[in-house]
Amino acid sequence: MARITASVYTSHVPAIGAALDLGKDQEPYWQPLFKGYEYSKQWMKDNKPDVIFLVYNDHATAFSLDMIPTFAIGTAASYQPADEGWGPRPVPTVIGHPALASHIAQSVIQDDFDLTIVNKMDVDHGLTVPLSLMCGQPPASDFNWPCPVIPFAVNVVQYPVPSGQRCFNLGKAIRKAVESFDEDLNVHIWGTGGMSHQLQGPRAGLINLDWDQQFIERMVNDPADLAQMPHIDYVREAGSEGIELVMWLIARGAMADVNGGAKPIEKHRFHHVPASNTSVGHLILKNT
Repeated sequence: MARITASVYTSHVPAIGAALDLGKDQEPYWQPLFKGYEYSKQWMKDNKPDVIFLVYNDHATAFSLDMIPTFAIGTAASYQPADEGWGPRPVPTVIGHPALASHIAQSVIQDDFDLTIVNKMDVDHGLTVPLSLMCGQPPASDFNWPCPVIPFAVNVVQYPVPSGQRCFNLGKAIRKAVESFDEDLNVHIWGTGGMSHQLQGPRAGLINLDWDQQFIERMVNDPADLAQMPHIDYVREAGSEGIELVMWLIARGAMADVNGGAKPIEKHRFHHVPASNTSVGHLILKNT
């Protein structure tokens, strides 16, 4: 059967992608951030998955305010990097895994989670920046990403957004779905977005370093309790865009320990401020 062997958590700040694309990653401002992912890139090479299930949020690229699915799973064979107003990122096309994606959709919907099935969409920085951070920057014309990717978009842009508990429970359903797939696949699940940041209004530029570090600690050691945090706590403590962190709970809910197994091994933890006007968090957990 297929199995989830690890979860990865990382911010997906668009300026990170721009720094890579424009060759600025060695500039003094960006060096400390990218240094925090050096371990992660080597870890990915040493622990290459067969498929990545990547949880992210679309930034009004594939979905506009005309149509906003709460949870949308990509079942296509491939996805083009999106043009977000300044041209597509110069990174490879994302290859999908339609068979596993369709199986997960079938299983999760039968477990009473309503998913929107998407057979065609472009993917923006929410998905491509985490791939660049973890896999390096392959030229769009020469290479592919290391493995197929299943995009899973979550609405954290327009209220109402799903609760942390709903996301955590969804992660459990995704794990069940993966384990019922009749093929020997090593699957990683990634939760992206956050950490604390606010892009508009009187609190624009808000970063809450202490709260972010506590969030990572709770993510590792007490995710079931963390899942009960109400939306207002995210907004008050982490800013209006801090609500993206509920997507981390989908990945955490898919790990073994919250499904009757052993506690995962923490392989890497990293936190950096600022990147643009955002707090960047990163975590790798491996099932034992």
